Amino acid sequence: MTPLQTISELKKAIRSRSTVESEIHAQVERLSRKEASNGKPFYEVVLRDPTESMTLRAWTDTSAYESCDSLQNGDFVSVEGCFQNNGSFGLDAKGWTLRALPPEAIAALLEGTSERRELLEQAYERIIDAVAMIGDPRIRALCDHFLAQHGPRFRRAAAARGNHHARRGGLLEHTSRMLECALALCGVYPEINRDLMIAGVLFHDTGKLWETCPPERGFGIESELRGELLGHLSIGIELVNSIWRELPKEEWSSMVPSSDDVRLHLLHLIAAHHGQLEFGSPILPKTPEAALLHFIDNIDARMEMFFSSYETASMNSGGRGASLEWVRPLGVAPVNPLASYSPSLPEPIAEDLFFSLAKTPDKK
Repeated sequence: MTPLQTISELKKAIRSRSTVESEIHAQVERLSRKEASNGKPFYEVVLRDPTESMTLRAWTDTSAYESCDSLQNGDFVSVEGCFQNNGSFGLDAKGWTLRALPPEAIAALLEGTSERRELLEQAYERIIDAVAMIGDPRIRALCDHFLAQHGPRFRRAAAARGNHHARRGGLLEHTSRMLECALALCGVYPEINRDLMIAGVLFHDTGKLWETCPPERGFGIESELRGELLGHLSIGIELVNSIWRELPKEEWSSMVPSSDDVRLHLLHLIAAHHGQLEFGSPILPKTPEAALLHFIDNIDARMEMFFSSYETASMNSGGRGASLEWVRPLGVAPVNPLASYSPSLPEPIAEDLFFSLAKTPDKK
């Protein structure tokens, strides 16, 4: 029986074996009819599942070509075949077949693996726990209102179209890890306003709910017109202002610092979190919280790119410590990290130590 794998698992298996027989459940993200340089027509099919995307080509002399005639973007399919790495063409398959997925298989695919579901549930719980720690009732009310109003969309949004956390649920992962970093650093720097920091992490990328959010039944990272025309920083600022206007403010008039100052400082965190004008921020970070948010955002994105490169990149050269493929946003070809020290003793020494201890008289 052909094993069912995710696209990520398949790509990992291809690196250790020349060919892999596998079945993939995925959604058709893009279907294009093209012509080769010799005029031979073919279909190019971009498939995406909860983990990653892949591209296959169906030629006129294959059954897959006929199946593609009836395909549409957004269809859910099962692809089965013998997969291999075809040099400059990347992942390819021989004799692959394609069929529509039944409704129960579509539902299982959208939910993701049990490991993936658990990971995202834990990430959401960490966010809920962090919001519960907020002492300022105004900031707490703002965060609670956002999660109640936009929670489902927030849980499925991607953090980017590429580079890092570019997958369904990626924004949830990114936000959760950033909150862990922020809370740890607030312990190192007690001068930081922790309430503001938690809200800044939560809201900094909320504009991506309209810029890089898959549909309810899909994995494609789509952008609405709002996302295309305004970008996620502008949308995030607009979102905070719109929720702020909806909140009851009768008891806020005597609170210190003033409510308007609280709102403006949070808006500054969203506006400045890219850190540099050339990276899209309309203003440079001007508060400790804004600077810290920018660094934490950058740290988590870069760690994700390093760890992903170890998962997906093929080795450029063999041997221990060899560099991987070039990762453009990092500006380097990552090198395999140093393994953690293991204090375990060599087996013969451990045995000698055991016998010497066993022979030691009890002095009690």
